[in-house]
Amino acid sequence: MLNLKSRHFIAGTITSMSMLTAGVAIAAGPMTVYKDPQCGCCEQWAEAMEAAGFKVDIRDEADMTPIKTRFAVPAEMEGCHTAVIDGYVVEGHVPLEAVQKLVSEKPDVAGIAVPGMPAGSLGMGDDPKASYDVYTIAKTSGAAATVYYKVRPAQ
Repeated sequence: MLNLKSRHFIAGTITSMSMLTAGVAIAAGPMTVYKDPQCGCCEQWAEAMEAAGFKVDIRDEADMTPIKTRFAVPAEMEGCHTAVIDGYVVEGHVPLEAVQKLVSEKPDVAGIAVPGMPAGSLGMGDDPKASYDVYTIAKTSGAAATVYYKVRPAQ
C-alpha cells in the first residue's frame, strides 16, 4: 500500500506529464479552421486538434477558393480544409505532431501542408500504417516546397 507522500508524488508526476504533453498546444494562440460545412473529415481533424488542447474556432465556408486565395495556399499544396494558427497556415490533414512542431519551432515559413486527402491521415482514418509527407509553404510565391515532417509506419 502506498503512503500519502508516495501518492502525492505519483499524482504530481502524472499532472506534470499531462501538462508537458499539452504544453505546446496551450502555448499556441487560437486556431481558426475553415472548412466545407458538409465535410466530416475536416470536422474530425478539428476535433483532434481541440482534444490535443488547441482552442479551435470552426468557420464553415461553402466555397473554400477565396479562403485558399486569401492565405496564399499554392494550388499544388491544397488540401481539404485550411487552418490558421499563430500566423501560420496549416493546410489539409496535417498530423498533430507536425502542428505542435510548427508552433513550438516557429520556422521561417508561411505554413505547412498535406496536399490532397491521403488515406490514413488525421481525419481520414488516422491509420498507423499511413505514409505521407507534410510540406512547407514558403513565404515567397513560387519558392519550392520542402518536406517538413514525414509520416511513416512504425517499424
